[in-house]
This record gives sequence, structure tokens and C-alpha cells, in this order.
Amino acid sequence: MCNINQQAVSVSLSRRLRQGKRPCVLIVMGVSGCGKSTLAQLMADRLGWPVIEGDDLHTAHNIAKMSNGIPLTDEDRAPWLDRIAQQVRQWGDAGQCGIVTCSALKRKYREHIGGGSQDVCFVYLKGSREDIAPRLKERTGHFMPVAMLDSQFATLEEPDMDEEVVMALDVNAAQDILAEQASAHLSGLPA
Repeated sequence: MCNINQQAVSVSLSRRLRQGKRPCVLIVMGVSGCGKSTLAQLMADRLGWPVIEGDDLHTAHNIAKMSNGIPLTDEDRAPWLDRIAQQVRQWGDAGQCGIVTCSALKRKYREHIGGGSQDVCFVYLKGSREDIAPRLKERTGHFMPVAMLDSQFATLEEPDMDEEVVMALDVNAAQDILAEQASAHLSGLPA
């Protein structure tokens, strides 16, 4: 268990998130290897929400490119982002909550996925290359090679903590603690 000082710095809420109501859709985002899938599942277990692994929505073409160490272009990502945005809209239209993992590296990707809705929050697992590279090296059974991490950081446009609906989490904190804290912060927002 981490102490209160560590807990205080593990989660940061953006201005728009603090000023809005509780979001119903979470997009767990960040570069490859930051822990999106694990955190999303931990949060889904706590919140009782369905979770969708964004990597499962990639086209076979995209997976082949990334498996071969070739970074995706915006054109490559478009169908994938469309699928994620469609899922977000479906949940919203049905009045349901849910969680999707998606790198969401550029602001325009986040705008496309969330449509500017206050009901969609990007849960950003923030860390440096030095924080994340060792995790990526230990990961097995995933198509994304370690060599792709540099291109992920080169593409990353960190979320704007004033203008976007974001909860930023420190990747160096234990994921069960992050899931607990993030869920508690969400529960503390007005419905």
C-alpha cells in the first residue's frame, strides 16, 4: 500500500473533468506498454462496466504493419478510430457506460473518438520512455515490438489538462492503487 503523499500525486484531473459531471465512457490511453489493458480491466471490475480491448478493433493490415515494426499513418488509424468512436456513440445512445483501451496519441484522435463530449474521459497513463520501455520488453504475446516505442512517443501529443476531459495517472504507481484512486475520483464527481 502506498502512503498518502504517493496517492496524492498518482492522479490528476483536468479542469474540464473537475468542472463537469461524472463521465460514462472511459478511454484508457497512452503509449504501447504503459498498462492500458491491465488498468482498464481493474477499473471495469471495480465499476462493473464492460471493457473492450482497442487492439482487437485494429484491421489485420494494421496489426501486420506494427508486427513488422512499421508505424501506422493517420490513414491506417482511421478505420480503427472509427470503430472506437462508433462503440463510444453506441454506449452513449443506449445510456450505458463502458471502457475502451486506445493509445489515442494525438489530440485529433481523441476529438474524433470522444466527439467533444463531457461524457467521455481519457484516462491517460503518463510516463517516460525510461518508465515504459522495461515493461514493453517483458510483455509477451503482443504484436507491438519494443522498437515501436520511439515512434509512439514521437506521435504522442499529451492531453491538455485545461481543454480536454482527462484523468492523468502516473505509470509508476501500482495499477491496483491507480484503479482504486481513479474509480474513487470518478465516484466523487456529480452524476
